[in-house]
Amino acid sequence: MSSNYKRLITLAEEVFAVKSDPEQLDVDENVIKRLHKIHPSTVSEHVEGDGPVAWLLIIPTSERLMERFLNAEISEKQLFEMTVPGSNYETIYLCSALVLQEYRRKGIIKKLAVKAINTIRKEHPVKALFAWPFTEEGRLAAENLSSLTGLPLFNRTDRH
Repeated sequence: MSSNYKRLITLAEEVFAVKSDPEQLDVDENVIKRLHKIHPSTVSEHVEGDGPVAWLLIIPTSERLMERFLNAEISEKQLFEMTVPGSNYETIYLCSALVLQEYRRKGIIKKLAVKAINTIRKEHPVKALFAWPFTEEGRLAAENLSSLTGLPLFNRTDRH
């Protein structure tokens, strides 16, 4: 396992604390396999030197599931589980973005996200983005993606 990979895993736990929050999606190999069934562009990474320096996870889903998630009727984990592979996706959940400290502010996530969103939009009638920002940087990144893609952004506002 590369040192960058280990650092990203540590960063994910520090930012999201998924191990102590059963409502969040705890990404493992099985989750990644299912994400790829939902759409190949759901998981992106940028590799430099000793492995990945940035990870991006997005989930295309239905407008109804987006509404239920935004209203805190379902959890992030339930959103993932209820999204049916092969469906017609109308929205994209900006699930998570992680970048090692020394690679931040270089546009890596922006490039990964715009490419992934545009790839999904070629196949699906995506009308909106949505997010559950845990950090100010995450909120700003989601707003920037909304601007770059021309898609409205909706945020879930409850916090842990």
